[in-house]
Amino acid sequence: MSVTQDLVATWRHPRRVMRKLLAMGQREDRALVILFAACLLIFVAQLPRLARADALVHDEVPFQAELATTLFAWLLVWPLLFYAIGSVTRLVAGLLGGRGTFYTARLALFWSLLASTPAWLFHGLVAGFVGPGPGLQIAGVLVLGSFLTFWSVCLREAETNPEGVAP
Repeated sequence: MSVTQDLVATWRHPRRVMRKLLAMGQREDRALVILFAACLLIFVAQLPRLARADALVHDEVPFQAELATTLFAWLLVWPLLFYAIGSVTRLVAGLLGGRGTFYTARLALFWSLLASTPAWLFHGLVAGFVGPGPGLQIAGVLVLGSFLTFWSVCLREAETNPEGVAP
């Protein structure tokens, strides 16, 4: 299956897709590409919000500077933080009896982030076109809910079935 088909399938059967990713074997390059794709799409989701802020509030910070700062944050800072979060998650899961590895914990986190990007893109559109209000809050709950749901299901699969074979 292609990545886009896997993304759609994750919204229905996240455990099955995670099992498939684990069965592909340990490939750090694959995990890194998944993480950077997720961060890039989340950066793209920020563009409508940044454009709205630039059009409505003319402050001394130029749009290009805000754009560069956001790009720097999502493509350099957040990936490092996600690696740290994945490691801490693995340590906690190990204390609770998980059988996974640092790689499987990172893959679960990175895939969950990528799988939730459609919600991030929706949130960005609401932030850009509607602005603050109940619609943006609902979109935020959708982002957080989808990410946490995918992460919990994928992490459970990664810690109980790290080889990705069907139980």
